[in-house]
Amino acid sequence: MKKRFGIDIDGTVTCPTSLIPFLNKAFDLNITLEDIKQYDLMPLVPVTEKEFAKWFISQEPLIYSQSPLAEGAKKTLEQWEEEHELFFISARGSHLYDVTKEWFIEHALGFDHIELIGAHNKVAAAKKYNVDIFFEDKHDNAVILHQECNIPVLLFDTPYNQEPIPDGVIRVRNWDEAHKWVENWLKNYDNGSRSTR
Repeated sequence: MKKRFGIDIDGTVTCPTSLIPFLNKAFDLNITLEDIKQYDLMPLVPVTEKEFAKWFISQEPLIYSQSPLAEGAKKTLEQWEEEHELFFISARGSHLYDVTKEWFIEHALGFDHIELIGAHNKVAAAKKYNVDIFFEDKHDNAVILHQECNIPVLLFDTPYNQEPIPDGVIRVRNWDEAHKWVENWLKNYDNGSRSTR
């Protein structure tokens, strides 16, 4: 049965280390992914929040155009593309649509829809497009998506999302684990009921 997958882009489809080389170069740092213990990067950079925001906005197109794919993402998404609908829902601003679409084309990734909402709360978009499952790397997003939409959410494990998770949010280490979990979930899907088990 065809399902509609809601999929975050940054840190989920793209490698969660994508931003690190840019941070290290711009702010003379030497950090690794293990150093990023929370989603907010401000404790790591030696500038004000306003200065960081200005820098990030100026660098977004370059960062997103050069972001590497997460390991295993392409193989898994190619398989799902044949059988399901892939709706990519991202906190990126809508002005970044062209660079985002070009990145998908460059990496030969198929998509049914790309929605750039310009904010982290993805509940409205998930409900609007009636997604059956979501893939995310931001902890609070994963929790609220599960709670508000009553769908399973796969949370891609990173050092910055280690808070406890409720039933219905499933921590996976990589796309291979995500693929195995989803295949099992699809086998047990109860005639359209949105079971998270």
